[in-house]
Amino acid sequence: MATEQYTESLTLKEMKCVIGKNPFGYVLPQGDVSGADKIEKILKQAGGKGKAKPEYIITFHDDIHTIIVVECKNSSKKHCSEKRNKPNAFAVDGVLYYAKFLKNEYNVVAIAVSGTTIQNIKVDTFYWVHGQNNYTMLEKAKDIILEPQNYLELIKGNKLKKAYSLDEIRNTAIDMHNSLREIKVTETHKPVFIAGILIALNDEDFSKSYSMLTSYKSVMQNIQNAIENVLKDSDIKSSRICYIKQVFSTLLDNTKFAEIPLGYSKSITWYIEQLEMKIKPMMDYADSTVDALGVFYHEFIKYSGGDGSGLGIVLTPQHLTEFMCDLADVNKNSRVVDICCGSGSFLVTAMSKMFQNANPDEIENIRKNGLYGVEFDDGLYTLAIANMIIRKDGKSNIYKGDCFNQRITNELKSKNISIGLINPPYSQKDVVELEFVEHLLEVLNVGGTGVVVVPMSCAIGTKFKDVRERLMKKNTLRAVFSMPDDIFYPTGTNVCVMVWTAHTPHDSTLETFFGYCKNDGFVKRKKLGRIDAFGKWECIKKEWLKLYRNKDIVDGLSARHCVGYHDEWLCEAYMQTDYSKLTQDDFQQTVNDYLAYLIKSGEIHEDQ
Repeated sequence: MATEQYTESLTLKEMKCVIGKNPFGYVLPQGDVSGADKIEKILKQAGGKGKAKPEYIITFHDDIHTIIVVECKNSSKKHCSEKRNKPNAFAVDGVLYYAKFLKNEYNVVAIAVSGTTIQNIKVDTFYWVHGQNNYTMLEKAKDIILEPQNYLELIKGNKLKKAYSLDEIRNTAIDMHNSLREIKVTETHKPVFIAGILIALNDEDFSKSYSMLTSYKSVMQNIQNAIENVLKDSDIKSSRICYIKQVFSTLLDNTKFAEIPLGYSKSITWYIEQLEMKIKPMMDYADSTVDALGVFYHEFIKYSGGDGSGLGIVLTPQHLTEFMCDLADVNKNSRVVDICCGSGSFLVTAMSKMFQNANPDEIENIRKNGLYGVEFDDGLYTLAIANMIIRKDGKSNIYKGDCFNQRITNELKSKNISIGLINPPYSQKDVVELEFVEHLLEVLNVGGTGVVVVPMSCAIGTKFKDVRERLMKKNTLRAVFSMPDDIFYPTGTNVCVMVWTAHTPHDSTLETFFGYCKNDGFVKRKKLGRIDAFGKWECIKKEWLKLYRNKDIVDGLSARHCVGYHDEWLCEAYMQTDYSKLTQDDFQQTVNDYLAYLIKSGEIHEDQ
């Protein structure tokens, strides 16, 4: 394969389209525009003796007056000549040459791409209005390849939307982390910097004007003004707004940052463009329950050392947040709280599910009154409010502080909240995980549902007996699900999911449902972690939910048992084994697991 074909393939991959017919229109390669007589005629004019052959011409079903023309070169050295007058040798020169002819009949988006990897590509994008003598450069799309429909939204000044892409999130996170480290931005300031920009981008004036600002100082000041404009109508205290703005004031004194010319890679405007064009559109994606900002930040801090847990975030896997929302039967009439909300993963997923089958008035009420969170950490609090504000949450009901604070507790109790979802902090010195569960249930209304993911140690009868007894005196344990051992990979915590009914004392003469949910269909892939590579998760989730709702007993998958606070709350203690499904590999795995347990517990040593 010739190296220029790498650039062409990369361009199509980033645009998320294929040669030929696509949902939005057509991608026509190498001047092959048979059937498009008008374009064919223009390319012949541009070609002189032959026919001009740009890499791609892209047309749209919904906008027949606008087309995209793309020119690729295999090396960034071939990106642009000094006078832009060598169309055969340089990508920018070539695409503008084609656009000069095509603009006689169309509005033309002209894209020049050079390089063969996403890390080294150069991209310049121009817009040439039909019949005009001059083109404009689309500064926000510099060194970024968008999906074709988003170019139309960009030139119209509309909000972009993108499907979730872990690869793009990861690449952007690595880029940003490395460059912020070089200019000595502190770990505590990094999440506020990211969230602050995303909040500022919700200010329409700032979004339209930041690329025209002429100095580092003016950009930083405009970010602070935009943050205040967006947050001033919310219930967020002025002291919190001042804290976010203060981070940007501090960065004003960062001479390394200030010395990078605006518009250059790693300049302040580069960060704004990257977040606006790559991350924010995923957060705005209408059908997504994914916490794209949380995933971005999780990937971002992985490069600060470890898996991020030391910096205050262990991201709940997306499919687990969805499963827990389904266990709680989240719907448009729910009021949902997460008292340890982090970046807001549970709230984002719940919001999306609440919007289903809701009319516009109900959606507005959900945004204003349906979602509540509490977060202690400054950086994560800022990420959470950014997450909700970007989704047009009218009040941003995220409380900054300790969830055990009596004022916050009383506030939440007054909100008539019906559902609680948490993944509490693990291994705290002064508070055990079940005390977070106890407090969550306290703020719910009578009969409310709490769904929590906690370490399996919380479900063993010999531990936390006092908290377990208090929990059951006031609340009913409806179900416990043993989750896959590596669901939080690369962290090693084994967890279970508990379902509680608040303010209804547990009756130990009635059976609790137990699920053995050790296989979620996910597999580990290098650099990607655990993924649903074979598309098994949806079917598996439906089976788990069906077993739970019908309280069905299936050997090897579920059980029912009467339990008290002193008993074990895990399916493994009560279910019958389905021996027909056992294999030699299962036996070997059990032996291996037991041996690993003995070594880990110190009962035997590795050299024995």
